[in-house]
Amino acid sequence: MSVSGVESVQVSLEKGLATVKFKPGNSVTLKQLQGAITKNGFTMKESKIVAAGKLIQDGGGKFQISGSNEVLSLIAEPSAAAPSATGSATFIVEGTIPESDKGKTPDMIRYRSLTPENPAAQGKQ
Repeated sequence: MSVSGVESVQVSLEKGLATVKFKPGNSVTLKQLQGAITKNGFTMKESKIVAAGKLIQDGGGKFQISGSNEVLSLIAEPSAAAPSATGSATFIVEGTIPESDKGKTPDMIRYRSLTPENPAAQGKQ
């Protein structure tokens, strides 16, 4: 099964690792990705993520991924600095998506960094 918006996939059965690179401007959701992985006989494990999106303050830290508009909870790793702003600025989040229970779509990112995509523009808001 192919997923529209995926640029490339590299699989290492020896390491039990798949690397998925998305096309810029894609709208792939975690549910679509998880479905493709499952249909190919594999299980989505803890995954590294680098994504662009917006911070949302809705009773806690949430991150809306650009393109898919999927909203995930943000959980800071101990070494991560808290985000300093919200609103229309685009941020880049780097972290991990924990393995979810069977049949459930991942709903959080444990982030180690959360930085403005364009730091110069951040100060002008």
